[in-house]
Amino acid sequence: MPYDVVHESEVRGFIAANPLSFLRITRPEGEAFDKGVSPAAIAKQNLDDLITAGVLVADDEPAYFVYRLETPSHAQTGIVACCSLDEYEKGRIKKHEKTRPDKVNERTEHMLGLRAQTGLIFLAYRETERIKAIVDKESSLDPLYDFEGADTVRQTVWKVHDTQALTDAFGEVDALYIADGHHRAESALLARNALRDRDPDHTGNEDYNFVMAGIFPADRLQILAYNRVVKGIDSLTDDEIITRISESFIVTAVDDCTPKAHGEICMYLAGKWYDLQFSVNYFRAPDPIERLDVSILQQFVLGPALGITDPQTDERIGFVGGIHGTEELKRIVDSGEARIAFSLFPTTIDDLLAVSDMGEIMPPKSTWFEPKLKDGLFVHLI
Repeated sequence: MPYDVVHESEVRGFIAANPLSFLRITRPEGEAFDKGVSPAAIAKQNLDDLITAGVLVADDEPAYFVYRLETPSHAQTGIVACCSLDEYEKGRIKKHEKTRPDKVNERTEHMLGLRAQTGLIFLAYRETERIKAIVDKESSLDPLYDFEGADTVRQTVWKVHDTQALTDAFGEVDALYIADGHHRAESALLARNALRDRDPDHTGNEDYNFVMAGIFPADRLQILAYNRVVKGIDSLTDDEIITRISESFIVTAVDDCTPKAHGEICMYLAGKWYDLQFSVNYFRAPDPIERLDVSILQQFVLGPALGITDPQTDERIGFVGGIHGTEELKRIVDSGEARIAFSLFPTTIDDLLAVSDMGEIMPPKSTWFEPKLKDGLFVHLI
């Protein structure tokens, strides 16, 4: 599983239950405190041990891999490859999120300590018929791996020996887009810079000049909502909150609520669901960022009604992936962990591409991609 979707309290339990868990490399703090040594040293030793034991096997030739993730309701098939960090630096691998320096530095030190990239950056691209034909052909052959994980996501991998055909086909793609993994991409760039500065014989072809990625057709991806919960707000009564929100929304009490369209937000407050229909008329057509439902919530609810002006730093706001559903939002409020919950309509992939093409930045936690790419299937040694 991705290292950043596991709570710190869960790490030790996963490692204890499975000594081969890849969390021993990506989240070594689950062991480091017991052994009295640094997490980086533990991660490096654990990675070396898995390679020595043959659990992780180094490929003996250059290759791409076709990678499919499949659930009962969704499937997406893409390519695993190493992408040029020069292209990322030039903006041909486009981003849509800000990164936090502390998280970037943490992952940079992890890469430098391991001399490895241990997780895939999740990239999207506009599919071409040429690439589709190659992927369809390769995925019709016998797979290298084919299994279902504990999360019931089926993981299938095919090795592609003819690398030149795919390289040429991707030469027709104008840009790649970071769907998820902005911190990993930025960390890979900083690790590249550090290693380049130490290398007097740098040529640009070294392993550290590339970052490992899973690259998927944009129109095959599944984006779920990234919902919000808010705690505190003790100075406002329930009626005052509803009155403030009514300035920009038509507020209707309902029995249950899941947004069905752009501009509809569902709110859970004091044991009741409310349907919020956005009712503001713009003087001009909103730009791709303004029309995002996460932007509407921030601009017309969280900021003016609840006083949360910076969702990146305000500790009163929390974020809940849409995979958990509205029942989790209800539970959080009913338990007293939060005062209010907001269920949003998901950001679309077209929204993401439009914002990225503009060179702009989305609000934090705008997208939740599902299923998640699996850590441990691929490692790029640098």
